[in-house]
Amino acid sequence: MDSFDRPERTEPPRRLFAALERASASFARLDQALTMHPLRNAFIYRFRLDAVRRQAGADGQLIEPWHLAALLEGVRLRMDPYLSIAERGAIFEAARHALTLHQWIAQPDFDQEGEVQTALQAIERVAMRSSPLLGAAEAAYEWLANGGRRAPLRGALIRYWRARGVLRQPVPLTGPQALMGDIPFDRSSWQPLLLQALAEEAEAGLDLLRDLDRAWRTARTALGKRRRNSRAVQAIDLLAAAPIISAHTLATRLDMAVSNALALLDEFQSAGLVVELTYRSKRRLFGLAGMARMRDFVAPPRRPEPGRGRGRPRLIAEPPDPVPSMGPPDIAHPAALPRLEFDYSDLDAAMAAADQAIRDTRLSLDRI
Repeated sequence: MDSFDRPERTEPPRRLFAALERASASFARLDQALTMHPLRNAFIYRFRLDAVRRQAGADGQLIEPWHLAALLEGVRLRMDPYLSIAERGAIFEAARHALTLHQWIAQPDFDQEGEVQTALQAIERVAMRSSPLLGAAEAAYEWLANGGRRAPLRGALIRYWRARGVLRQPVPLTGPQALMGDIPFDRSSWQPLLLQALAEEAEAGLDLLRDLDRAWRTARTALGKRRRNSRAVQAIDLLAAAPIISAHTLATRLDMAVSNALALLDEFQSAGLVVELTYRSKRRLFGLAGMARMRDFVAPPRRPEPGRGRGRPRLIAEPPDPVPSMGPPDIAHPAALPRLEFDYSDLDAAMAAADQAIRDTRLSLDRI
């Protein structure tokens, strides 16, 4: 029998090349979709938060999808009243770890920058012998096998994709699912798993971009014709960038009164463009239609029950608040829609304010 027909020699390359083909196609589709897309900056911000949540989960610090968004707005999280102090502390520790990972990939400090540069040089030294994706898989394996840390490797991969021309935007594709605890870590098995994880992450990014585009186009189309400098148009653009937003935050970023921002959000809610996520009397939170699942992770306000006196209530299970069904909006094919322009005039300042909120929240969690 010819040596090339032996299963033990042909099977690993087949898995590797199949994973490489899928990852290459997924990266190419996402990069093409992001090119000149009006929501590309908003997508990077949103996808980065989701990426650090996945990374934290791979590191053993699982956090719910919307806990981070709620923490950044200063909202008390909904927790089971029977959780122990240790279990509650674990939730905050997971959030702190995720926000630290965000710092590694978004704005590393001096020491972190040095580690990222070291990891990037290690990747380039190994990957120059092969194609970008295949070389990155080989370099990542050698880095981890030699005791390298995960966080600088992730930051280095993001920069490497752009340096080699694989992606034109700093999309945080790092394949965290390949670092779960039950994943085998031998060279022939792990490299295909990393490429598969990178492909799945890129495909999830493309799904997120489509969802953002659909919600944004629906909201902008429903606004009708307004002035180019209309606060309503700018507010919709900021809602597309932020997972959730309060009237106070919106007012700050648009330089308007809080009461006017709240009136604008109420107008959007009446038109079905946004949903209220908390039903609070203060610090009410809103998101574009389709984001109502946030209610599952945000604590409801504590209000006295009408007609009830002092003392503890009876232990009667209350049914959960009904969550309205927010199916996909009924809109025409994107090609049939008029070309919409994203207003970037306030987006840079809004993203800077959001990044500052992330840093402040991380420092607060460190103190806790």
